[in-house]
Amino acid sequence: MARSAKLATLMCELLALSCRYPARLTTSLTGLAARAQQAVSRNRDGWGAAFYQGADVALYRDTSSADQSPQVPWLESHGPETTLSMAYIRHATQGPIELANTGPYARELNGRMRIFAHNGNLPGIRDRFDSRCWRFHPVGQTDSEIAFCMLLEVLAELEEGSDDLPPVDKRIAALAALFAELRELGPANFLYADSQTLFVHADRRFQPATGEIEPPALFLRTCASEQAPELLDPSVAGSLAPGQRVALLSTVPLNDKSWQPLAEGELLAIDAGQIVARTCLPSRSKH
Repeated sequence: MARSAKLATLMCELLALSCRYPARLTTSLTGLAARAQQAVSRNRDGWGAAFYQGADVALYRDTSSADQSPQVPWLESHGPETTLSMAYIRHATQGPIELANTGPYARELNGRMRIFAHNGNLPGIRDRFDSRCWRFHPVGQTDSEIAFCMLLEVLAELEEGSDDLPPVDKRIAALAALFAELRELGPANFLYADSQTLFVHADRRFQPATGEIEPPALFLRTCASEQAPELLDPSVAGSLAPGQRVALLSTVPLNDKSWQPLAEGELLAIDAGQIVARTCLPSRSKH
């Protein structure tokens, strides 16, 4: 593959945390940021991190390279304790380098902040999005934010008439229907959270070792209280408490411990560090 074509297939990288008791991302966040180095991934076009605090979210975003940003080590030392968070480093494929095009993206729906990040490239998504017919609109120019707006439309209809979130089986079914459509456009690795549940869709990504776009695109690491979660801050009260459960998702393993690769089309729902629903989308259509 030519160098220019190879650069065109580079993708953002994702990180997410779900745990039973509040903890703080530390070495996992700086490990993700370190992957923004030019020699590693060239994902130098911005970064973001979101930390739930109840139904609201503390959101940090910047257009600088994550490995150069002074905010990242500050977050490692002083970031919020949380049971649900998401982080992202960007490689710009659609939209210029500016804050509006930097994830994770956040919107309010039914009194809860929702956050979303995407790794991949969805050419043609604008042909499926008519802003005149939708209540949610992108602020920037990325395919990722359009996908988020489409997702919110689906969820707004699902949640209409209730202040409570629908059962997880209804939520994961709604996401599966939309993600099955979007993944036909191109690589579509999604993280979505609704303040209670983390939803993860694994698809494909560019693999430097083979030069191909193929799975695995996301890896899962789970650990319980008797297993030190090396990627969290052990000094945070509750992070190693009895009964703690931790689930970490990452585009690539961030240490030499045991990480489970997710299958192409796999969709997980994770509550408080525990997988509560799991399905696999049908294979892609053959064109």
